[in-house]
Amino acid sequence: MSVITIGIEQLEVGMYVLEIAEQRAGTVHIKSRGRVTSEAAIKELKRKGITRVVIETDVESNPTAGGQPLPANQHLETAVPVERELVRAEKLYQQGIKIQKNLYKAIQSGTVFDDYVPREFSTALVGSLDRNPDALLLMTKIREKDSYLLEHSLNVGILLANFGRFLGLEEQEVEQLAYSGLLHDLGKIKIDDAILHKPGRLTAEEMEEMKKHVNYGVEFLHQMKIAPSLIKWVSEHHERLDGLGYPAQLKAEDITQQGRMLAIVDMYDALTADRCYKAGMSSQKALQILLKDSKNKLDPALLQQFIRCMGIYPVGSLVELSNSKVALVMKQNEKQPLKPLVRVFYSTVGNHYLTPKEVNLATDDRVKIEKAVVASDYGIDINRFFNESVLP
Repeated sequence: MSVITIGIEQLEVGMYVLEIAEQRAGTVHIKSRGRVTSEAAIKELKRKGITRVVIETDVESNPTAGGQPLPANQHLETAVPVERELVRAEKLYQQGIKIQKNLYKAIQSGTVFDDYVPREFSTALVGSLDRNPDALLLMTKIREKDSYLLEHSLNVGILLANFGRFLGLEEQEVEQLAYSGLLHDLGKIKIDDAILHKPGRLTAEEMEEMKKHVNYGVEFLHQMKIAPSLIKWVSEHHERLDGLGYPAQLKAEDITQQGRMLAIVDMYDALTADRCYKAGMSSQKALQILLKDSKNKLDPALLQQFIRCMGIYPVGSLVELSNSKVALVMKQNEKQPLKPLVRVFYSTVGNHYLTPKEVNLATDDRVKIEKAVVASDYGIDINRFFNESVLP
């Protein structure tokens, strides 16, 4: 086998890439070695700032040699353990909160905001999901009751990007989905707090005022010169298939797939979020509500895909086990979705915390999940537990 390093301009379809030799933004590794099967794959490498690659010349001269193709949407960093990615994911999450604050300040003051920072941040989010999606999915479960607006948009961006990856969308579209999630609720900053944070049902007049947040946000995105396609997705996140949504009362055929995805994820995160006036519900209960709405409001096929994407017991959710202990779901088990990897940390018998212990329910037959629960069911301080026992 002969191995040589070549410039990206010399890379051709049919060559077999072993690794990245040089990148403008730093050295990274591709997830899997593979043959370049299209010009699109080469363009993607160039877009990522790759300047030199290592190729295997023997494979290049033998088109039938082993190895998998390098797809056009190949993400360029090696998958890593969740503990390692959590360090970066936590920093990313805090950075996202700051970016959200700056965006809301800009729209509130009428200042035009350069979209370079949030756009690049969206790319970074997708990079983290590539390395290990469980890290950012765990971060979406850390809630501050008085920071709902900031965390909601950030979480929607994360969940939407993960949904796009699950559907096998191209990397650039996944990044745009993450970005649309970050931007979708900016207009709410112009809604009066008494309406925005009202614990009870809104009056008809208050609801009409609340609906204006979509147009407020769209106007600001036009000022930011955001891509028209992305603005359209954001404008559709409260539209419904039956035409009874807002602000344009669009019907099914007029709503983009991305707008339908955003509607599903937006509603899911809102239902599972803790607010200053109520605790969030479990993922299972939230999905049951979405399923009822899928008959005439939400896209039923996409909703089924979203449920598959999240799993029966989503990463970061809490479950009560048959031994009267509460555990945090750390990782899905694709072959046995009812038996994820969990971290046991609380006893419901003595109502006290335990020394955290990981249990793989797929290999431990002594215990099983009884039901999904939420932290408020037992007065659990999930943020404290997460910071002390989950973050490295």
